[in-house]
Amino acid sequence: MNFSIENLNVNSKDQKEILKDFSLTVKPGEVHVIMGPNGTGKSTLSKVIMGSNDYIVHHGDIKINQESILSLDTCERSRKGIFLAMQSPISIEGVTNSEFLRTALSSKQGSNVGIYPFIQMMETAMKDLKMDDSMMHRSINQDFSGGERKKNEILQMKILKPNFIILDELDSGLDVDSLKIVCDNIQQYLKENPTTSVLIITHYTRILDYLHPDFVHIMEKGKIVKTGDFTLAKQIEKNGFSCVIEVSEDNVNE
Repeated sequence: MNFSIENLNVNSKDQKEILKDFSLTVKPGEVHVIMGPNGTGKSTLSKVIMGSNDYIVHHGDIKINQESILSLDTCERSRKGIFLAMQSPISIEGVTNSEFLRTALSSKQGSNVGIYPFIQMMETAMKDLKMDDSMMHRSINQDFSGGERKKNEILQMKILKPNFIILDELDSGLDVDSLKIVCDNIQQYLKENPTTSVLIITHYTRILDYLHPDFVHIMEKGKIVKTGDFTLAKQIEKNGFSCVIEVSEDNVNE
């Protein structure tokens, strides 16, 4: 999937400008990282890509294979192959993991998924993620720990098989062991699906030690102000965002 954002300008419903002339191109198989200080619009970006009604697109476009998806709702964007692993996954009482995922997979495929092949698929994926079998029959994220909720997001990814994955603060709430398990599963998925692209949104570099990025973008005031490789992320880890952002702003002002 070729994914692109072109000069996107987005406001909140109270007319606060959040994204300003934001542009990004992600080619098949690439891993991109968005980093930046709190409040710069990183998580908003992920929600806008998924079609959240909380934001208003005033200008620009979001395209898959050169076709605009702005007119599509969240479900239609998901059917196109976009997947968001949320920063704070919600719980849904009364709907089990297995019911939700079988329905979602059937909707994506356009035909009913057989119960026995589906259960086998779920059991294999949950074993890979070291999740307890009982979670299959529990309400979505109900009484799950923070780490279990993040694993559940990756379980959904493994079942639904998207080709453009957004990981919004995936490493928050994960201990070292859980982070390794989650990243090992993402790595294996990308190995099996080499044209799948990834957009990682994070404050920290520890997830990047597992999911090595092709490009690292620094975001400030709703737009990308600097792009580099993994060494840029390590520079941020050592010196903080302010050093890179100040230098970028000085270059713009010259």
